[in-house]
Amino acid sequence: MEKTKKNNFFRKIAFASADLFGGGSFNIINFLYPYFLAKVVGINPFWSGFIIIVARIYDAIIDPFIGWLSDRTSSKFGKRRLYLIICSPLIVVGMFLMFYPFNFSNQAYQIIAVFLAYIIFVTIQSTVMIPYFSLSSEIASDYQNRASFNTYRLGFSIFASILCVAVPKLIVDAFGDPRVGYQVMSLSFGVFFGLSLLFSGFFAKEEIVTPPIKTKLNFKTIFEPLKSKPYRQYLYLMLLTATTMAVMSGMFFFYIDFYVMQDVTRSGETNIFGTIAAGLMFLMQIVALPIYLKMIKKKGKAFTYRFGAYIWIITGLVLLLIPTNSNPIYIIVLACVMGFGISAPGLVPHTMFGDVADAGQLQFKKRIEGQMSGVTNFVDQIGQGAGLGLAMIILGFSSFKEDNLYENIIYTEQPESALLALKIIMAVTPLIFLSVAIIITFFYKIDAKEQKRIKDEIALLNADLNKSTELENEKA
Repeated sequence: MEKTKKNNFFRKIAFASADLFGGGSFNIINFLYPYFLAKVVGINPFWSGFIIIVARIYDAIIDPFIGWLSDRTSSKFGKRRLYLIICSPLIVVGMFLMFYPFNFSNQAYQIIAVFLAYIIFVTIQSTVMIPYFSLSSEIASDYQNRASFNTYRLGFSIFASILCVAVPKLIVDAFGDPRVGYQVMSLSFGVFFGLSLLFSGFFAKEEIVTPPIKTKLNFKTIFEPLKSKPYRQYLYLMLLTATTMAVMSGMFFFYIDFYVMQDVTRSGETNIFGTIAAGLMFLMQIVALPIYLKMIKKKGKAFTYRFGAYIWIITGLVLLLIPTNSNPIYIIVLACVMGFGISAPGLVPHTMFGDVADAGQLQFKKRIEGQMSGVTNFVDQIGQGAGLGLAMIILGFSSFKEDNLYENIIYTEQPESALLALKIIMAVTPLIFLSVAIIITFFYKIDAKEQKRIKDEIALLNADLNKSTELENEKA
């Protein structure tokens, strides 16, 4: 018994380690990449938004294929873990290219180079994350144990989020030339992410093992999961939550530097206030996890999602009351409360995936987590890309001024139109998207009791399939 517990704990650590990349890379890109493009590469936010949207559309197109391929993979590392192992060294290359400070005299060449680098990274990222999403439904068969695995996963993801919001900016600022700082940062975290994926790939052994699915590729098969109502509800929650996170994180350092710390930025001084606020926000997400896990057991996943979403919406609206050059303590307190709220919408959809995968198995008479993961990432990437891209385009239209380090053109303040755009985007985004998500949770019906019923029916279904297989073997 003790040995089983130790093995289970080790598997939880191994499984969760891959989301050091998932949560970490998400925040490095969403928090730093838009800022990097505007302040280091010198690309106008309008074109940055265009690049993000087009690259995410490309990513969304390839995602269902990766899910389809994953479901049909056979190896000694299972259907999913093989992809984590293969992509671990490629992540280093992808990260380096993402934050390479291209220096073409022609702006069009700059845009093309950044676009291609982004395409390479998102291809590698999807080849990792789609099989990993599927692994979350196969890592454990029990409802509560699966929730525990995914809580460890979210804990690691949030830890990586804190690390990847605080440390990258510190590394960059440690160098006199930010171009060098970004290259050192990208290589350092590329190696870190690669090792975490390698660890998961070798040791996060799945509990539910199913044979590869043998069907031809067609779009009808790829989008088959959309026939499942619980899956569609889960998909909407993932989409709305991820879009809200992407928009707010992408605008965060712009908002802090040019709105909250306006005078400090205008004077040409650097500040770590944004890094501290973001770090505390993610730290509060970790603190809140045990509370929300208990809430899930007592009140259910839908209630827990709503509880956190309400907090997130309210704290977002409070930003409308914050003037420029505010006392930093106000933002610190607000970041902590907002982080506590964000934790629930961040946790709950991940814990739902295994449940909707089980419901899908009952409906389709087979497990199609890979296809579900592919479609999930498809919608997730579209939502993130459209949300963050549109926010950047709005910032571009609001007359935001980008830097040009190679010609020593650096803007330390922005026009009032850009400041107003930043304020409205940060305050209103949670209200728009999470209000819709809250409504959807009232229609989600898979609780612990319903999941037990589904699991029992799956057991009967598997028993019938085994009997049919035995009879066919006897006839043969």
